[in-house]
Amino acid sequence: MTTPTDTSPAPEPVPGRAGSPAPDRRSWLRDHSELGVCVMLLALGVLVLTDALTMDVDITQRGPVGPKTVPIVVGAGLLVIAALLAVDVLRGGRGEAEGGEDVDLSEPADWRTVLLLSGIFLGAAALIEPAGFPVAGALLFWGAAFALGSRRVDRDPLIAAVLSLLTYVVFDKLLGVPLPGGPLMGVL
Repeated sequence: MTTPTDTSPAPEPVPGRAGSPAPDRRSWLRDHSELGVCVMLLALGVLVLTDALTMDVDITQRGPVGPKTVPIVVGAGLLVIAALLAVDVLRGGRGEAEGGEDVDLSEPADWRTVLLLSGIFLGAAALIEPAGFPVAGALLFWGAAFALGSRRVDRDPLIAAVLSLLTYVVFDKLLGVPLPGGPLMGVL
């Protein structure tokens, strides 16, 4: 005589009872860390919309679309993306881990380079008004190249100066975007 085999699944263990696996120790926020990006997008969208809606526009200055249109569309888009991303994360969606070719995820962050680049950027921002864009831009480009590892002092300053002057001429002269020229205003 054969006995029937039971193919039903075993009952799920109840957390906290003897014989059940230990509950997962990671916090809910760590499992849903992508929600931080949602909060950032939400804050940015609210900021853009608030700025756009409080913009003082003279009716004679605007055309058929107006200067408020693009910021309102961008702000609304940021809010929609924040909401869609939050729904995806709460439903269990997770971003893929970084899998770049030249990225070693086991290495710590290079804070020296980050701090150097931050200092160079802030220094260029402080120098742009008194020294002008060509000088501040050249220091920015040269400093960024140095911070990222280039040690060619024979060519880097020259490339930075040419790149900065070219950027100044394109924006100031060709596109009509006024940039401070500084002491070089009479020369350029």
